[in-house]
Amino acid sequence: MPPALKWPALAAAISSEVSASLALRAAVDHPAWYTLVVAGYSLSFVLISVVLRLGMPIGVAYGIWAATGVALTALLAALLFDDPLTWMMGAGFVAIIGGVLMIELGSRQESTP
Repeated sequence: MPPALKWPALAAAISSEVSASLALRAAVDHPAWYTLVVAGYSLSFVLISVVLRLGMPIGVAYGIWAATGVALTALLAALLFDDPLTWMMGAGFVAIIGGVLMIELGSRQESTP
């Protein structure tokens, strides 16, 4: 696979992980959602391994995957399940975005001669 596919593969890994997390919440009331939980988490791990095989450093891949997953899950849970969304959480989203940018930019800076 071409290395250019690492970003779309990472986006797909994040999407499947977020879907699985939201399905886990839905499964509390409707156990049939557990099928999507298992499929989503399984696909997410397969895709993150593809991203690593395509050459993305684990610190970058895992950092973006985990941080973006947390932020998207919280935002979508607020929309779908009426979970709370506070100003403190908003500050956390800003910190997550800043942290992900620092990790990505730092990895590029280190690899540049």
